[in-house]
Amino acid sequence: MEHPALKPTASSVSSPAPGSAVDAPLRLVQVHRDDAELTRQELIDGLAAAQATTSPKFLYDALGSRLFEAITELPEYYPTRTEAAILSANALAIAQAIGEVGTLVDLGAGNCAKALRLIPSLRPARYVAVDISVGFLEQALTDVQHRHPTLSVTGVGLDFSSALALPPDMVQGRPVFFYPGSSIGNFTPEQAELFLASVRRQSIGGGLLIGVDLIKGVEWLEPAYDDALGVTAAFNLNLLRHLNRLIGSDFDPRDWRHVAFFNPEASRIEMHLEARRALRVRWPEGERRFEAGERLHTENSYKYSVERFAALLQSAGFARTRCWVDAQGWFAVFWAQA
Repeated sequence: MEHPALKPTASSVSSPAPGSAVDAPLRLVQVHRDDAELTRQELIDGLAAAQATTSPKFLYDALGSRLFEAITELPEYYPTRTEAAILSANALAIAQAIGEVGTLVDLGAGNCAKALRLIPSLRPARYVAVDISVGFLEQALTDVQHRHPTLSVTGVGLDFSSALALPPDMVQGRPVFFYPGSSIGNFTPEQAELFLASVRRQSIGGGLLIGVDLIKGVEWLEPAYDDALGVTAAFNLNLLRHLNRLIGSDFDPRDWRHVAFFNPEASRIEMHLEARRALRVRWPEGERRFEAGERLHTENSYKYSVERFAALLQSAGFARTRCWVDAQGWFAVFWAQA
């Protein structure tokens, strides 16, 4: 996800490639507007906390987004390929369980690749891709439109990390929300329940198709977040350069090392950046001293059992659920009826 400052309700129509037949226009709507001062205060408050912390959304500047794409190609990073295999192997059963789709809403759409695997079997009348910036979505949506020229395609620039509130005219017909990649794991279970409840309220008559990473041995979990090539380490350390741009701080990535481990009590992977030496980080009108070994907490990724996540969906108000799991029991895709 990128965070350019765009107008809050900007819209445009892309021109089709020469010789292509596009029946439905591409609509782009930017709802989210960056507020530099609010972002700065959020980050400074997190750095000043007893346990220094930042939101995982700040991992995804332009370089961070490219590094994450590289992570998904690593042999250690099983979630992307395992989820894709579940969706492919069970495409017909998933489509039959879901039924008619008026609008497919793709949350955190990115390059739209995961939704492209679903569209042929779900056959939605409309596709709405949601990410923080429509600028980031535009090329991917153009590709979607050219592959499916009769599909109504809309991109929405929206930061739904704190609240999901789509413009009222975005969803027409029976709504199906799609939240792949186990991104729900970045929320605490309490936050996840609130988020899922907000999805349920907006998907009445339809439901939610969601990918969930399952609990497994640390010998598989930890390498997925600390790979041999160090790509995840680079992804995490790049956060410091992003913070420097956002708040004018003087973090030096060479002073920090990537740390990732499974916390069994909380059932989550934690990512941190650990100070290699005692140091002081400064920004305009502020600073923080870090002792050697002190950590900046950058991301959580909660892992669930099938039973626990089904109970979470029920607590959020979903009526019935179905679940598809890979043969190893590493990952699950849930259909939750609203």
